[in-house]
Amino acid sequence: MEELASPDKLLAELAEKLKTMLVERAIEQPLMVGIHTGGVWLANTLHQKLGIEQPLSTLDISFYRDDFSRIGMNPKVKPSQLPSQIDDRHIILIDDVLHTGRTIRAAMNEIFDYGRPASITLVCLVERSGREIPIQADIVGQHLHLKEGQHIKLTGPEPLEFIVT
Repeated sequence: MEELASPDKLLAELAEKLKTMLVERAIEQPLMVGIHTGGVWLANTLHQKLGIEQPLSTLDISFYRDDFSRIGMNPKVKPSQLPSQIDDRHIILIDDVLHTGRTIRAAMNEIFDYGRPASITLVCLVERSGREIPIQADIVGQHLHLKEGQHIKLTGPEPLEFIVT
């Protein structure tokens, strides 16, 4: 496995890439949405670094997952917090690790239950191989190639650290 950068360093890089993207696309009032749990930790930091005025939104995709038979229900389901009106909003969707794509698919299904956004920009701290659904991040902190059977998890929120098993 290649060397993994620190979460803080990757967050700083993500903030710079997001600033550039917002200017290039002339997006003035994006809605930032973090996916529980690691995505929310990251979104809190990015939300502050970018000075986004709109309140941070959160998603718990537990009820939208398609793999209950493999992983079971998450006993710590948290409420999602999205504005009632997301039609035509530019959404920045934040997750910690993009692996199979199933979490992002579930998050998008939940978002579309609230309305039809103008766009969704996917931002992930780490993108690793093993995609099962054709989803890719727009902005990535680091691409990571793990060996078969290895997993990566973000722990936190203070301090943010990676655990590779």
